[in-house]
Amino acid sequence: MKEHPELSCALCGAKACASGPEARRIPDFCPMTSRCDELSAVEHSYLTDEDLRRLARESARTESAGYCRWTRIEDIMDVARRMGWTKLGIAHCIGLMTEARLAREIFADNGFEVHTICCKVGSIEKEKVGLTDQEKVRPGQFEALCNPVAQAALLAAAGTQFNVVIGLCVGHDSLFFMHSRAPATVLVAKDRVLGHNPVAALYNSHSYYRRLRAVSGPQQR
Repeated sequence: MKEHPELSCALCGAKACASGPEARRIPDFCPMTSRCDELSAVEHSYLTDEDLRRLARESARTESAGYCRWTRIEDIMDVARRMGWTKLGIAHCIGLMTEARLAREIFADNGFEVHTICCKVGSIEKEKVGLTDQEKVRPGQFEALCNPVAQAALLAAAGTQFNVVIGLCVGHDSLFFMHSRAPATVLVAKDRVLGHNPVAALYNSHSYYRRLRAVSGPQQR
């Protein structure tokens, strides 16, 4: 038996955690039975870390106040207001300049100070990190490396208190989250094929996107 069994909440039909552990039978694979010590330690952290407790509390208040009524951008602004954050940062893809500009206008119209940073800031040649010309999107041309580490650094220098990601590529967004000094959230998750609506691939994985269920290795150019 594995020391730490696979975490399989997505397969649960009971959802006992949401209704209260005494209300329904907890499945055998539930981490609330196999990982009690870790979960207790996390609960303790909410009770002893005031910053953690406050963000958890205010996020839950936003969830309740705007449930099925507010858009995500309204949720972002509400959490910021509840936390007393007045300086927002936007880390955006160069391909979503229009969306970043619109978000900036909305945040500014609502009284926030807004700083926006494009992913290509610094203009680092892709070859400098070991990419070959054939690994570029457009071989034979200069291509700047996406630079989420610089985005995080510049927003930190600007003193942003809450950072919003708009359309950073997979992996680049990970680097941004790893280096963001301020709490960060996502407004737009990039999906160039599906109009930045990645969940559509899941809903259509039994039809139009059946290929997603086939075992495959890294995609080749």
